[in-house]
Amino acid sequence: MDVVIQQLLLSTIAVSLLICTILLLKKLLTKHLSVKAHYRIWLFLFVPLLASVLPWKFFGLSEGLQSLQSLLTFSDKTMSHGEAISGATASQEADTEIMRDFSISVNNTTPAIVHDSLFAVWMIGMIVCLGFFFYSNYQISRLKKSAVTINNTRVNELLEECKQAVGIKRKIILKETGLITTPITFGVLQPYILVPTNMQEAFTIKEMKYVFLHELTHHRNKDMLVNYLMWILQIVYWFNPLVWYSQKRLRMDRELACDDSVLNLLDEAGYLEYGHTIIHFAGNKQGKSFELFASGIGGTKKQIKQRILHIASFSKESSLLKWKSKAVYLFLSVLVLCITPLTTVLATSNDVFHFNGKNTTYEDLSSYFEGYKGSFVLYDAASEQYQIYNQERSKKRVSPDSTYKIYSGLFALEANVISNLESEQKWNGQQNPYKEWDKDHNLSSAMRNSVNWYFQNLDKELGRQQLHAYFDKINYGNKDISGDLENYWMESTLKISPIEQVQLLHGLSENKLGFKAENVQTIKDTLLLDDDHNSQLYGKTGTGTINEQDVNGWFVGFIEKGKHSYYFAVNIQNNGKEASGSEAMKIAKQILKDKKLY
Repeated sequence: MDVVIQQLLLSTIAVSLLICTILLLKKLLTKHLSVKAHYRIWLFLFVPLLASVLPWKFFGLSEGLQSLQSLLTFSDKTMSHGEAISGATASQEADTEIMRDFSISVNNTTPAIVHDSLFAVWMIGMIVCLGFFFYSNYQISRLKKSAVTINNTRVNELLEECKQAVGIKRKIILKETGLITTPITFGVLQPYILVPTNMQEAFTIKEMKYVFLHELTHHRNKDMLVNYLMWILQIVYWFNPLVWYSQKRLRMDRELACDDSVLNLLDEAGYLEYGHTIIHFAGNKQGKSFELFASGIGGTKKQIKQRILHIASFSKESSLLKWKSKAVYLFLSVLVLCITPLTTVLATSNDVFHFNGKNTTYEDLSSYFEGYKGSFVLYDAASEQYQIYNQERSKKRVSPDSTYKIYSGLFALEANVISNLESEQKWNGQQNPYKEWDKDHNLSSAMRNSVNWYFQNLDKELGRQQLHAYFDKINYGNKDISGDLENYWMESTLKISPIEQVQLLHGLSENKLGFKAENVQTIKDTLLLDDDHNSQLYGKTGTGTINEQDVNGWFVGFIEKGKHSYYFAVNIQNNGKEASGSEAMKIAKQILKDKKLY
């Protein structure tokens, strides 16, 4: 949930920055932008929305976005050093003396209830906005039902003449209704123009001509579609006053641009008559919610005054003004290209692994996970078949915690930080939360006792750049090692899904990851938990502990049984009870036993 809130905040910053830039440009370049440009530059606000659904991987930009995401997203989890030293943090031991399951608690400075509350408020706001959206469109539906066809031949001929003048060929439905006081137009797929019932008596044919030109111009400019897109933006960012203000400014600019287009169709004598027609509707706003999606020639007195002043000063656009407007478009395009990746974080979230699901059987193993949210993934290498419990969670990436140590050791061996014969690391004498950690360790004992300081030392000697290269080489989860180099794998930025854990173990055991065979064998030896001559069980636990509560438990490994190999991963999440690696191991062993694999 906190990831959603962070991504929403980032995208809000990007959209707000874009709005402020547009307002600033409009202020500074008022006389150097055409009226249409003043309106059209608002359309750049839709780019971040469109960007959120673009296939960035197809364009080869996903890696760049991931780097930006790593830079911009932040983790508010820190190690609880003081508590760790005191040994007061949670401790679990696996049900075997061969493999210990130790973890150090990290502090989440923002309680989960804060994120949950913010998310709930955001959702409630969107639901209210959606309710308003449906109510507004319900009102439009009522207007359509109440409207009747105008049978006046001259009026219908006038509409066709105006369509030709504006350049519209599609069918426009013209009707009249007593539920409105000024003409309005709406409809994206099927355009409508509705006029008040008494309009034929109250206005001359020439005044009706100007009304039709105005309403038809809205359709030609696709203003109805813009109304709906803007409302989508407003639903998502309902809490942002800048978005509300930008919508208000857009509506005014839309009317000025529409007036400008109509004036370009008229001679100078027509300017005055068109202005008088607008004045007739001064102060005649409907005051109904449907006006958000239905444009009309009327408006408030303030809006009408601004439009009349524009008509009075109207002059046709010069070539220089058009070129200046294009230059502003170009500048905004570059700006949007620079800041849009911020908003695409929402769409390019790499917290989910994209699994094609081929050769997969999904099964219900919920009885093994009673009290936990979790998943089980089994891969039979001989038949190349997956058996998965909980399809959604099997693809969800979470922190690997101590299961990452499998690859930390492998990287160190490959980079000659340690060797198969010389892997001992000296204890620095500082007290740790577990007495098993307070001594010198080699790779085997460090893996068996899940000694954090041992693998943290290996990572430090490798360095961030080399770690990045190895993570890329094996394509490990989200490959995000931003943040503190000591903690990135402990409920922090690095994440991996159960399916990826299984695929990596298969690649490791079959030596398909491109590492030296002797190094792979050394790692496999450190993971051996049980050998009864007929089958061998290899595995590693992992526990994520936040604010002294175990919230994330892993047990990953594989079974070698004759010529058959089975790779598995169990992950459990906190659901009101402790979720540790040792609990995950119990669940995994029971499932494997019932499947007669171990």
